[in-house]
Amino acid sequence: MAHVRRKFFDEHAETGSPLAAEALKRIGLLFDIERPLTGQPAEERRRVRQVQARPILDELAAFLDATLARIPGKGDLAKAIRYPRSRWPALTRYVDDGRLEISNNAAERAIRPLAIGRRNWMLAGSDAGGKRAAAIYTPVETAKLNGLDPQAYLRDVLGRIADHPINRIAELLPWNIAAASAA
Repeated sequence: MAHVRRKFFDEHAETGSPLAAEALKRIGLLFDIERPLTGQPAEERRRVRQVQARPILDELAAFLDATLARIPGKGDLAKAIRYPRSRWPALTRYVDDGRLEISNNAAERAIRPLAIGRRNWMLAGSDAGGKRAAAIYTPVETAKLNGLDPQAYLRDVLGRIADHPINRIAELLPWNIAAASAA
């Protein structure tokens, strides 16, 4: 839904379209419903969404369809409308499943480094280069997942590994260092 909102936001910023502003207002109401649901059990989120979000989504769909019938079909606003209408079942699935989020922004932020790095990895030069890139990316991302600064983690491990007993190498894994520093 964040992508849907972005398309209407861009259209409104560029043209000042009152129709785009209306779509933004309606989408904003959906996000307003979600804020207090953060951290709530899935069944409670589903229940509230059924009661509060479903009617807004139905009104939004009707508004988008009616608006699309009144505007030029090749304009940017028409494109912004066709984007959610062509994906409506996927966009509204979160209402029926409390485990789902209204937006996939958190997932996209998590994979952003991978998407940015993809272009660089294509230039790794060989399969071996790609494997080396993966080998370094694994501890870096694992350190991040465990709340560690990757650079500090690697500096610490590389400084200790030469004198560290091989039978206790697991102590140097990011989750074990994170647990030890928390204790």
